[in-house]
Amino acid sequence: MLLALLEELSRRKKQAIALAADIVMLPVALWSAFALRLGEWSPQILHFWPAFVVSALITIPVFVRLGLYRQIVRYMGNHAMMSVVKGATLAAIAIFATAYLVPLKGFPRSVPIIFWMLVLIYVAGTRFAVRSYLNWLARKFSAKKPIIIYGAGEAGAELVRRLQHQGDYFPAAFLDDDKKIQKGSINGIYVYPPSDLSRLLETTQAKVVLVAIASTEGDTRKRIIEFLEPFSVRVQLIPDLSDLVSGQASVDNTRDVNIEDLLGRDTVEPSPKLLFGCVRNMSVMVTGAGGSIGSELCRQIARLQPRMLVMLDQSEFALFRIQRDISDLCVRDSLQVPTVVVLGSVTDAALMRRTLEVYQIETVYHAAAYKHVSLVERNVIQGIKNNTFGTLHAAEAAVEAGVKNFILISTDKAVRTTNMMGASKRLAELVLQAMQDQSGATKFSMVRFGNVLGSSGSVVPLFSEQIENGGPVTVTHPEVTRFFMTIPEAAQLVLQASSMAQGGDVFLLDMGNSIKILDLAERMIHLKGYTVRDSKNPDGDIEIQFTGLKSGEKLYEELLIAETSATTEHRKIMRAEEGYIPWAEIRGALNTLKQACDSYDFESVRTFVIALVEGAELTDELSDMAEQSYERSKAKVVSLPRPATD
Repeated sequence: MLLALLEELSRRKKQAIALAADIVMLPVALWSAFALRLGEWSPQILHFWPAFVVSALITIPVFVRLGLYRQIVRYMGNHAMMSVVKGATLAAIAIFATAYLVPLKGFPRSVPIIFWMLVLIYVAGTRFAVRSYLNWLARKFSAKKPIIIYGAGEAGAELVRRLQHQGDYFPAAFLDDDKKIQKGSINGIYVYPPSDLSRLLETTQAKVVLVAIASTEGDTRKRIIEFLEPFSVRVQLIPDLSDLVSGQASVDNTRDVNIEDLLGRDTVEPSPKLLFGCVRNMSVMVTGAGGSIGSELCRQIARLQPRMLVMLDQSEFALFRIQRDISDLCVRDSLQVPTVVVLGSVTDAALMRRTLEVYQIETVYHAAAYKHVSLVERNVIQGIKNNTFGTLHAAEAAVEAGVKNFILISTDKAVRTTNMMGASKRLAELVLQAMQDQSGATKFSMVRFGNVLGSSGSVVPLFSEQIENGGPVTVTHPEVTRFFMTIPEAAQLVLQASSMAQGGDVFLLDMGNSIKILDLAERMIHLKGYTVRDSKNPDGDIEIQFTGLKSGEKLYEELLIAETSATTEHRKIMRAEEGYIPWAEIRGALNTLKQACDSYDFESVRTFVIALVEGAELTDELSDMAEQSYERSKAKVVSLPRPATD
């Protein structure tokens, strides 16, 4: 095969062939210029032989000097074209000078101009024609998979160049919205309008569309993704152009579309005053530092130059991981942030008092919590001890240590809750609201928001795993909806909200519109190149199964208990206007609740929680389920045989 024969030739032999071709092409170009100018097939031009000699003597060395013969024909780009233009220009000038210096009588003045244009056609044109032919052969017989690139701009052109050298795909076509470049060719790849996609998928057999649009163009990227969603094609995003050029990413680092790309949330530039307010030059502690929100808070706090960052978590591995992340961040960004890691639980009152006092903590971000609804439903007592009494111990220690700011990371599940996890978090809110009147110098505040993407409890990674395994994708209910926010955005808004606290505040983050989980599942299936298998499409790829709402799970979540909220100086942060229970009343109720927890009196726990938490709708099934789980665990405990004694 021609392609195989060419690939077997050494680099020097290929360069010799190109050089020989040009030595022939240049005189032919000059002869053609005379023929076109004089209108004769056999012009009498033997006496113009010095011009023919000069055309080769000048042009070939210029081509060599400009590196034309170092270019690989299959991967030639604009640089090769510029080499030909420069060589042709110098040759045309030299021929013109020769004609008048020798002189060559009767030499037509327009011949050098015609020669210049013909050199572009003969030398550059033949190379690009050969390039197109070789690339066609490569695509036809290559094991690489065809792909379509959406975006024929700078990023798309760079992607094509790199795909020709590496990766498992070859570019079959460009799509672009810009009508000015449609029906053109970029690096040998034709540019089609997006309306041709359906036909292109049939003719090219492409199964993947790479979106070559920068992440900074979020709205454009979201619109393109929504356009591609109905097609049976896997949609992937490429790294940003700067990362490709710098070598920090390669064409193999493509990724599937995330829900973040679909949300298209408009970003609000953070206020430096609000970001720095409770952090800069202060000693800051984050509890639950190894969790999804806690770890992101640590990363953002480190960049804000605190005097010290103390990270507390009861998970040894999670604490080790965030310690390593912060160390790497400080080295990478040249940050000087002293860090301390504390291994322990917020339920350890003595540990909390000692930690806050020894490190003279001024701001606490309390992110430590058990947050998985179904797990807490089966471990009610531990959920309350960690989420409610852990917050109480941390808050009391903060008051004793003179902490200035104490911020609780709360949840939308605390509002009119139907599960014990949400109830335990609402109790934690009530504790802080009541303690504000007794707190002295400590300002307590809470930030309430919904699901964050990428957290350990998010449905998104679960759906991705189920789709990759061929399904089925499990959804609890056809009508269930949830709010979603990215972890970095949530952490950034928490930091800003804390600076606006006046004491006892309940802040609400603007979560945007709620998302129907069924729609989310269908979109994720489509964007990975599969179809949904249902009664309308029995031959589809992935089935969606409805498992039913879990105990304590709601169809939709809310952020407000009361009907009103007030705006703040940040348009994505609101302040709730809600009542609370005075400290004198809640203190006694908490003592009784603790006794019920210590004695594992599930029915009393349920009764007290319902009495304390406004709007809580906890069913009998809840306490029965937790109690049965507890009884089953006791039944499985066996005594180990004692060693024999003499």
